[in-house]
Amino acid sequence: MGLEAVMVVVDNSENSRNSDYTPTRYEAQADAVSVIFSAITQANPESAIGLMSMGGRGPEVLVTLTTDHGKILEALHRAKSKIHGESHLATAIQIAGLALKRRQNKAQRQRIIIFTCSPVLEDEKELIKLAQKIKKNSISIDFVVFGELNGKVENKLTVFNENVEGGARSHIAIMLPQSGFLGDQLVTSPILNGDRGSGPGGMGDTSEDRYGREFEFGIDPSVDPELALALRMSIEEEKLRLEKQNKERAGAGAEEEAEAEASLPETGEEDEGSQPPLNKEAEGGGSKDSCSR
Repeated sequence: MGLEAVMVVVDNSENSRNSDYTPTRYEAQADAVSVIFSAITQANPESAIGLMSMGGRGPEVLVTLTTDHGKILEALHRAKSKIHGESHLATAIQIAGLALKRRQNKAQRQRIIIFTCSPVLEDEKELIKLAQKIKKNSISIDFVVFGELNGKVENKLTVFNENVEGGARSHIAIMLPQSGFLGDQLVTSPILNGDRGSGPGGMGDTSEDRYGREFEFGIDPSVDPELALALRMSIEEEKLRLEKQNKERAGAGAEEEAEAEASLPETGEEDEGSQPPLNKEAEGGGSKDSCSR
């Protein structure tokens, strides 16, 4: 992940009340959004994330592009009180595209990440037409599909995905309820793990050789996603600790150097003040010796 402007779309339709994902589909999304925010901003602090909902009466922009995690959390809490109705996927994608178009930093790569746990009401023709429009605007679209895993949703989104970018930079991650938390699964999916993840299935290539060679921790994250997440967090914490330690050492060194420089003039004056008496004693000693002789 490089410099990005990302609009995250959550599904707050009536289907998000279901508790087949812990604790509910909506709250599972909310936790995963925080994982996405942390991963993207840690990869590049200048990246920005916005938030939308696509249930209820229609899609709503909850937060425009920001680097403030607090705003995202507050908006997720607000959207929880608006859970009802059906999802409006096509309209949400179009609004998200407009929000990205207004980004201040035009160097940011445009990207939309959509959580969907509801049936896709749009037909394939409508989705293909929308995909071609999105492709012209150079926007990547990733789908996190969970809940409604009956084959119909996956097929429609696969058709959309193929027409957006040929699957090159747009991904579909299928999240199963028995596979753990959504956030843990996202860490090992191609959405956050780049092209080192898998294709449309989203659960990663189980080839040990591939992950042993390419994955930064030398393990297969599809086998133990919790360990992969723990290792990644541990590495980040260690980097922050070392940076803090280096800053503290640099500050302490500067203070010691300043104290040493401040003490030099005092030492010089003391030496100069003490020098004459020593000379006098030396001269007196010399005269006594001469008299005695």
